[in-house]
Amino acid sequence: MRERHLLDPILGSLDRALRAVFAPPLATRPMPRPAGEASTPEAPLDDAERREAAGLMRVNHAGEVAAQALYHGQAAFAARPEVREWLLQAAREEADHLAWCDQRLRELGSRPSLLGPLWYAGSFAIGAAAALAGDRTSLGFVSETERQVEGHIDSHLERLPAADARSRAVLQVMREDEAAHGAAARAAGGTELPPPVRQAMRATAKVMTTTSRWL
Repeated sequence: MRERHLLDPILGSLDRALRAVFAPPLATRPMPRPAGEASTPEAPLDDAERREAAGLMRVNHAGEVAAQALYHGQAAFAARPEVREWLLQAAREEADHLAWCDQRLRELGSRPSLLGPLWYAGSFAIGAAAALAGDRTSLGFVSETERQVEGHIDSHLERLPAADARSRAVLQVMREDEAAHGAAARAAGGTELPPPVRQAMRATAKVMTTTSRWL
């Protein structure tokens, strides 16, 4: 019984990793749709617009795989049970984003990044390291991550083809959720990270967003 108890966290982490990377994502909320879409069909996209939209949504999908891994890594090594539960709940809420991006990519006739397992493994390790620095630092890491994700989404909203109202609707709701999670992490006691750490996070994100757009 004792041996099985010790294995439970490891098996739980492995299960969450496999589901995030390989299982078809399932949303608990309907995919956001543009206002009035029921009465007005989606505007057609030409080939160039479809490629641009798919590239951006592939980046967002990769970011959501990484977000799942960050939360899972932080939860696995959180010091306080209440922080662990908050992180896992946030991950479950953000799983909707993963499902929405996956669905939108299929609608655009495209696919997720081929490097999903790499994004997950690297992000899990980063999340674990943040958690080992302490719960307040870990929550501060959530706050800074969500702040940077908001910036990425803002840039994608500017770059999306004007006719792609469906992707735009998804990103707008994702941005609202990211802002809410960042605010909740700060309210729970998250501390501001030092500038070198924030800069390293931006550099790491740059590598992922640049690569996942094409691979």
